[in-house]
Amino acid sequence: KVGKYKEPRGRIRFLSDDERKRLLDACKKSSNHLLYPIVVIALSTGARRGEILSLKWNHVDLRRNIIVLYKTKNEEVRTLPLVAHALEEVKKINKVRSIDTDLLFPGRNRNQPIDIRVAWGKALEKAEIADFRFHDLRHSAASYLAMNGATLTEIADILGHKTLQMVKRYSHLTEQHTAKVVTKMNRQIFE
Repeated sequence: KVGKYKEPRGRIRFLSDDERKRLLDACKKSSNHLLYPIVVIALSTGARRGEILSLKWNHVDLRRNIIVLYKTKNEEVRTLPLVAHALEEVKKINKVRSIDTDLLFPGRNRNQPIDIRVAWGKALEKAEIADFRFHDLRHSAASYLAMNGATLTEIADILGHKTLQMVKRYSHLTEQHTAKVVTKMNRQIFE
């Protein structure tokens, strides 16, 4: 007869346009030359840090412009579109990639992914962004998708959520798009 605690709603911290510009600029200027493309991929795809850092070249299909994630939190294979700036960054890395490793983002030990914790912290500091974690880039990607008209189902598919419940935290961001769709429909049928 013990009551259950309600689960917390979940953290929703995403970058404002100004914060995003400052962060990307700081990452671009980082002494860690891989930080910028890693952050660009995170913002572009909504992939988790571990998913990005463990990427191997055979997970990237530059003919079809996709990334196939084999190691996901949900243990399901997920395919992500690789487009625009993220695609450009991966192509740049591909031109100068090391042949002694199959990792996109190798560390000093070529068989281990790069450790970006220090560079990430310095970039946040330089960009003057507080209370922001790498995982919040995933929230930023989802938020930008919602604000640009993606449905909750589409966001769930991209992020790899098994239920819509996880994505409902972004529903308030789709309100503006929903209002536009309803307004457009009303103009069509009533005017």
